[in-house]
Amino acid sequence: MFGGRAPRRSDNTKYYETLGVSKNASQDELKKAYRKSAIKNHPDKGGDPEKFKELSHAYEVLSDPEKREIYDQYGEDALKEGMGGGAGAHNPFDIFESFFGAGAFGGGSSSRMRRQRQGEDVVHSLKVSLEDLYNGTTKKLSLSRNVLCAKCKGKGSKSGASGVCHGCHGTGMKVTTRQIGFMVQQMQHICSDCRGSGEVISDRDKCPQCRGNKVTQEKKVLEVHVEKGMQHGQKITFEGQADEAPDTVTGDIVFVLQLKDHSKFKRRLDDLYVEHTLSLTEALCGFQFTLTHLDGRQLLIKSNPGEIIKPDQYKAINDEGMPQHRRPFMKGKLYIHFNVVFPESGVLTVEQCRALESILPPRPSKQLTDMELDECEETTLHDVNIEEEMRRRQQHQRQQEAYDEDDDDEGTMPRVQCAQQ
Repeated sequence: MFGGRAPRRSDNTKYYETLGVSKNASQDELKKAYRKSAIKNHPDKGGDPEKFKELSHAYEVLSDPEKREIYDQYGEDALKEGMGGGAGAHNPFDIFESFFGAGAFGGGSSSRMRRQRQGEDVVHSLKVSLEDLYNGTTKKLSLSRNVLCAKCKGKGSKSGASGVCHGCHGTGMKVTTRQIGFMVQQMQHICSDCRGSGEVISDRDKCPQCRGNKVTQEKKVLEVHVEKGMQHGQKITFEGQADEAPDTVTGDIVFVLQLKDHSKFKRRLDDLYVEHTLSLTEALCGFQFTLTHLDGRQLLIKSNPGEIIKPDQYKAINDEGMPQHRRPFMKGKLYIHFNVVFPESGVLTVEQCRALESILPPRPSKQLTDMELDECEETTLHDVNIEEEMRRRQQHQRQQEAYDEDDDDEGTMPRVQCAQQ
């Protein structure tokens, strides 16, 4: 059993076919087959890189007695599920160099270059205001990062040499096994002796500056240029400025812009939105006010003579929105959303209401007669908070549903009858 279930059987001939050997091939036959095919398919000799990887992986599995036994019984899927300690753990060029040496094919420079790992990117959030994105800004940020030790040039030792870690035999990984039923499970983990490097340096030979760590800490000040019109979530990348490490392509430092909420303006793409409240008098008779823009300019905003602003109405001002990124002279629109505040009940006297009625458009021509009024039932209007009403109704509905569920449960309970003596 493995992981609580028996492993599925899958193809167990592919690796043998890749090397061109029979299933009962000896270790010597495997080596000869690998040597011949690896030289022929090596990328530095114009071979197929994918075929080269397949050869190396097939040899890695079949040259390990435990992995070969699992593969013969359960196939490739069992190795992928972890029964053989994981598949593809070794670099194909490392296996090749173990046969022919690092200088094969003219120094093996391309092989070493292929073996370089890609360093991880370092991602930081950078909070910016809407003013920063409107006007553009430069922010100086101090960061610490690892750099290759200048004294030992990233070797970690005074002599420039290092020994192979005996704990992992230079692989950087250790394998532990445990018995699960009749199966043996192998698990890989980073070697604690060398911290995954596969190398060890004697205390006497350690570099005095980095103490064998190969890297030192460096403080660096980066100037992050936030350009006009940049968006929330946009990335600013400093290529190759992340932590350095031996045999590693240095990753990038990436800043992700995080826009802070603004007290007045809202942004949607290249447009800006602002709320403004008018009194009923302003909405009917005209208004004039100033708006401080994101660059400090004072915009005079006024209505046209005789213009009436309705509640929830929008007006737009062209070319006063956000500048477009990399085209800052092109700007979106500034939208103003108007809210109209009506006077409270009781503010106007009867005489003022009559004066307003004489000015405002007349009432609808349809008027009820005395006979029609006599046939009607008079009602009373009450003030109401509709949101509170809806919450109260939803709460009442949930309580009623819970009560109905309780009734249903009681109806399905078995009745216990007393046995008659």
